[in-house]
Amino acid sequence: MVTHLRSGHYRLIETRRQIKILALDDTETYAWIWSEAVGELLISSHSSHHTDHILATGEYKLYDVTDEPELTDLEHLELSIGEGRWQGYLLLSGLPTDTHTKVRIIPTTECITGSTA
Repeated sequence: MVTHLRSGHYRLIETRRQIKILALDDTETYAWIWSEAVGELLISSHSSHHTDHILATGEYKLYDVTDEPELTDLEHLELSIGEGRWQGYLLLSGLPTDTHTKVRIIPTTECITGSTA
């Protein structure tokens, strides 16, 4: 079963220190970093960030997937990348929260919304 949790607008920026920041609906912000030990992580961020470069902007969709034969049973974040294409990501423990501030995010070719890159 695929459950649509929410959707909205995202913005992906890079700061002067070359840290990527993902903003969902301009209300939630996450640092998107690479860790040698773990891979890509989203980390809760409550501070303001000065934009050096805008990397991407568009729509996002968040789904919860359970018992679908072609999809992994996890939360799926999909970011619109233009021209009807979407990039999917698996969130191993959902989006970061105040109590669980760091989560792994894994790029995937699995896509619920539309075609992939």
